[in-house]
Amino acid sequence: MKKSLLLLAGILPLFVFSQKPKFTSSDVFDLEYVSTPNVAPDGNKIVYVRNFKDIMTDNNHSNLWIINKDGSGNYPLTTGNQNDHSPLWSPDGQQILYVSNKDGRSQLYLMWLSNRSVTKLSNLQQGPSSLTWSPNGRWIGFTMFVPETSTSKITMPAKPEGAVWNSSPKYIDEVKYRGDGMGFIKKGHRQVFILSSDGGTPRQLTTGPYDYSEGLSWSRDGKYLYASSNQNADKDFEPLNTDIFSIDVSTGSVKKLTDRKGPDASPAVSPDGSKIAYLGFADKYLGYQQNRLYIMNVDGSGSREIDTKLDRSIDNIRWSGDGKGIFFQYDDQGNTKVAWTDLSGKNRVLAQNVGGTTLGRPYSSGDFHVSSNGTIAYTQTTPERPSDLAVTTFKGGGDKRLTALNEDLLGARELGKVEEVWFTSGHDGKKIQGWICTPPGFDPSKKYPLILEIHGGPFANYGDRFSAEIQLYAAAGYVTLYTNPRGSTSYGADFGNLIHHNYPGEDYDDLMAGVDEVIKKGYIDEERLYITGGSGGGVLTAWSVGKTDRFRAAVVAKPVINWYSFVLHADNPGYFAKYWFPGNPWDHQDHYMKRSPISLVGNVKTPTMLLTGEADLRTPMSETEQYYAALKLNNVPSAMVRIPGAGHGIATRPSNLIAKVLHILKWFEEYGGLEE
Repeated sequence: MKKSLLLLAGILPLFVFSQKPKFTSSDVFDLEYVSTPNVAPDGNKIVYVRNFKDIMTDNNHSNLWIINKDGSGNYPLTTGNQNDHSPLWSPDGQQILYVSNKDGRSQLYLMWLSNRSVTKLSNLQQGPSSLTWSPNGRWIGFTMFVPETSTSKITMPAKPEGAVWNSSPKYIDEVKYRGDGMGFIKKGHRQVFILSSDGGTPRQLTTGPYDYSEGLSWSRDGKYLYASSNQNADKDFEPLNTDIFSIDVSTGSVKKLTDRKGPDASPAVSPDGSKIAYLGFADKYLGYQQNRLYIMNVDGSGSREIDTKLDRSIDNIRWSGDGKGIFFQYDDQGNTKVAWTDLSGKNRVLAQNVGGTTLGRPYSSGDFHVSSNGTIAYTQTTPERPSDLAVTTFKGGGDKRLTALNEDLLGARELGKVEEVWFTSGHDGKKIQGWICTPPGFDPSKKYPLILEIHGGPFANYGDRFSAEIQLYAAAGYVTLYTNPRGSTSYGADFGNLIHHNYPGEDYDDLMAGVDEVIKKGYIDEERLYITGGSGGGVLTAWSVGKTDRFRAAVVAKPVINWYSFVLHADNPGYFAKYWFPGNPWDHQDHYMKRSPISLVGNVKTPTMLLTGEADLRTPMSETEQYYAALKLNNVPSAMVRIPGAGHGIATRPSNLIAKVLHILKWFEEYGGLEE
C-alpha cells in the first residue's frame, strides 16, 4: 500500500526523469569562455577577458574580469554588450590598459584599480593592436592601420548637375588585394605609434609601404621599440620574409637587425635589456615549417638558436623575470602546453590542456601569461568545457582552475564522452591519433551511426578540447571520430610534411584506418557511416567520396575542389603556389589536377551536400559551385547551402554555427542517420 502511494506521489517518476537533458543548438548562445589572461606584476591578481554571446543581436561580446590568484575576489571590471579586450597591467600594477568599442569604435582606455575610475585615452579612426607599456609606464606603444588615399588613374568628363553615375571603378595593382573577412583590402599599411599614458594625440613613428606585424617590445631604457616587418622589394612574392627592426622613439629612424630568408618575428627584450628573443626559421618553401627559438644582442649581433630539442613549433614567448630562461607555448599530440627553457635549451613542461577559445571544433588555441615572480595564468580546456582560467607556478604544483564559467549550463547537461584512440595507417604503418565522442547514454551493446569529422588547415590539429559541434552530433545520437592524419601539426616536422606537394594523398588512408578502428569496437552500424569536414576537411571529404562509396552521405564544407582555380582566386596567391605546390599552375597542370577532388567527381555516388559562406575568400564560393555543378551533371543527389555574409570562419556568428550543424544533421537524417 505504501509503495503504491509513493508511486502515485511521483517519487519514482522523479527518479526516472532526473536524467540531465542533452546539449542543444540553442545552448550555443549561452556558452562562455576565458581568453587573454594577464597577471599583475606582483603575481597576486589576474585580469582576464570573459567572452559571451548575445542571442538578440547574434553577436559575440566580451568584458574584463579580475580575480585573485587563489580564486577569491572574482568580479567584473567592465560590463555591457560591447567588446573589451587586450588587458595589460601597468608596470607599477596600479592601472589596467585595454581596448573597448563601447563608444562605437575601438579605443584605448585606462582603469585605475584603486577606485575603478576609467579614462578614455584615444580618439582613433582605426583599431589599435599590439599594445605594450614602456618600462617606466609613461608611454604606450601600439600598431594601427594608416589608410592611404586612392587616386584615380583617369580623369572622367564633368558630370552634369543632377546626373547619377555609377560609383568609380576600383583600380587594383597589388598581388594581394582581397582578404577573407576583410573583402577588398583598403590601401594603406599598419604602422607603429606611441601615446602618452596621460592620453593626448598619438605620434606615428614609422612610415612607408610596409606593415609592422603583431608583437612590439620596448628597450629597457624606453628609447627603442622592436617590431617585425617585411620591407623587402619582393615582399608580395616572399610574404614570409620578415625581419626584426629597431625603431628610435625620438627620431623614428628604423634599423634592420636580422637578415635571412624566412620569418623573424615576435621580438621580446630580456629583463636586463641586453638580449632579444624571437621566433622564426630558415625558409625552405615547405608546406609546414616550425617556429624555432632564437636570441640575439639588442644591436642584432650574436644571433643563435636555443635548441630545445623539441620537434614542435614554438609560439608565444615570454622571458622569465630573472632573465635566465624563456616561457613558451607549443602543441604536442593534440595537446597545447606551456613550457620553460633555459638559455642552453634545457626545458620542462609547466602546464597542459591549454585552449578552449575556439568553440566550434576542437582546434588548438588558448593563451598564457606569467608574472616576473613566476605566477602563470592560462586558459584551460577539457572535452567537457570551453576555456576557464587556471593558474600554476614556475616552481611547479599549485595547478588550480579558478573559474567555472559554464558550470551553470554544461553542469546541467549530459554531454558526449570523449576517449583517445591510436591506430595504424593502412598506407605505411604510421601511428595516427584520434578521439571518439560517444552519445549521452551510450550503450556499447547497441549499434550507432558514425560521423567522421575532418579538420582543416591542413596544417592544424584537433585534440582533447571542447567542441560545440561534436557535442551536438553526440546529442543527436551519433558516434563521432575526429583524428589528426598525416600533415597535422603537433607530431613533428616530418609528419607535417608528409603531405608537402602531396595533398590530398595518403591522409585518405589514415582516415579510413580510423573508421575501421572504430568499427572494430563493435558498436558502429557499418551501413550508417557519414563523413564531413571544413576547409582542408572539405577537401578530404570530397576526395574521400571520390575514392570510396562506403559513406551513406557526405557534407563538404568550404572546400577546395580545383587547385588551379583556387590558387588564382583565393586571397593569398603569393603564398599558396609557392608553398603548397611545386610552382605556378600553368607550369604544373597535371600535378594540380591530380590533387584536385574535381578529378574524381566522376566516381562519386555518395549523396553530397556543400556548405560555404558566401563571403568566403579563402576557399571561395566558386569552388563549391564547381563541385555542385559537377555533381548535378553526374546525377548525384546533392544540395548547396550558402551562408549569407559569412567568410571562411562560418561560426564567427553563433547562429551560423548552429545553422551549419543543423544542416549537416538534417542531410544525414535524410539518408538514414537516425533510423533504428
